[in-house]
Amino acid sequence: MAKQKYRLQALLTIKANALRRAEIALAKAIIALRKAKERLKELEEEKKEIEGKIRKAPPEMRDRMSLGAQIGEGKRHVNFLRKLKEDKAQKEEEIEDQQQLVEERTEDVARARRAYIDAAKALKVMEKHKELWEKKIKEELTKKEEREMDELGSTIHQLRRWRGEKSLFETK
Repeated sequence: MAKQKYRLQALLTIKANALRRAEIALAKAIIALRKAKERLKELEEEKKEIEGKIRKAPPEMRDRMSLGAQIGEGKRHVNFLRKLKEDKAQKEEEIEDQQQLVEERTEDVARARRAYIDAAKALKVMEKHKELWEKKIKEELTKKEEREMDELGSTIHQLRRWRGEKSLFETK
């Protein structure tokens, strides 16, 4: 008897491929989240630098004015402070946008993780089904071999009896 082929092997292969794709998607989602968090941290550091410049600017201007500043120096300083405040507001907007992006990436990771778990479960179910199928086929083959051996033994016994030969287990 030729060895039987598992009929659902194609589906098992599809499930394994789906698991690999889910694994790759999860890895990409995690990388995207990590990059988004790093960018958020960079933006926050840039904002801190701007805030530091804003804190340092008035004392520097006072020092310059006390030494005798040129005409228009005060106006340039005011413009410089206004530009720093605008930069700070822009960074705050960028930080807010980046925080939303981080939240989206976190949700993407959660979805990818769920998809990976579902794909892993589906593959495990298919593998378990294949194992049970193989066990069933093996049991059927064993039963068939036992029936054939019983038939063979019965036939040999009938032939010996017909010839008049005594069985090894019969006593005289």
